[in-house]
Amino acid sequence: RKVAAKPQLEVPAALQGGSDWDVKKQEELCKVVAKDLGFDFNRGRLDISPHPCTGGPGPDDVRITTRYSETVPMEGIAGTIHECGHAMYEQNRRAGAHSGLPVSEPVSMAVHESQSLLWERMVYQSEPFWSYMSGRVREYFPHTEKVTPSNFYKFVNRVSPSLIRVDADEVTYPAHIILRTEIELGLIEGTIPVKDVPKVWNQKMDELLGVGVPSDAQGCLQDTHWTFGMGYFPSYTIGAMIAVQLWRHLDGNSTTVQTALAQGSFGQLAADLTKNVHSLGSLYPSFDELLVHVTGEPLNPDYFLTYLEEKYSK
Repeated sequence: RKVAAKPQLEVPAALQGGSDWDVKKQEELCKVVAKDLGFDFNRGRLDISPHPCTGGPGPDDVRITTRYSETVPMEGIAGTIHECGHAMYEQNRRAGAHSGLPVSEPVSMAVHESQSLLWERMVYQSEPFWSYMSGRVREYFPHTEKVTPSNFYKFVNRVSPSLIRVDADEVTYPAHIILRTEIELGLIEGTIPVKDVPKVWNQKMDELLGVGVPSDAQGCLQDTHWTFGMGYFPSYTIGAMIAVQLWRHLDGNSTTVQTALAQGSFGQLAADLTKNVHSLGSLYPSFDELLVHVTGEPLNPDYFLTYLEEKYSK
């Protein structure tokens, strides 16, 4: 709430959404960006769905989806980059003699989310990235010609409590996860009756984010997760913490990496992630053991908190 209370960026008119943001052009742009990041279209494809996701039968056929909107033009780009993180993990898992064996499988969904969130938050939401990305956007949307890379960067890092988890910024996102996890624990322990979920949800949204919920569709029914089970939601925030710890180990804030992002050169970063995470599969059977192997220590939440404090105290 302290960050959200600060004066908000005045959104440039060109980024406010409207008919200039043709969804077909957004789709073309996102395919170019996905290829630039390292997604292999010879072993995958990018399509449209109501909710961005990644799937497919295996590393040689990885299918990702995103969604496009004229009114929220950046969500297609953000969704594509997020899902590319998942997809490149899938495409680069242990191959050869290990292909199809349990050791080739991802360690956990938290590690999977770390890969999508590393590309979304450490790359897409970084300032250097927009030196490259603003040029790509202008190729397809010339009406953004006067929007500076700095303004793009500030735009995609706005902080404002919101109703919808998938649209939440990285500062308030953990509150959405805490809310869901507390409700899941209550349901499992029997302290929250199913019929009370909407009421408890609305109370927690007010307590954690100061947001009123106008309908269950925008409240407890907004996610698909509970249709197939419980316990997934913490993977998002654990994944965010893993992403920051990996980024720190890979010296992501170094001049070398930051210059590469600004130039749209992502090959070395993709190779480093493949070497340190993707290609290892489940050789290290927990995210803590993987992190000890890669970074020298198990999950350390302090890195995540420091990252948020340093970034959003500016």
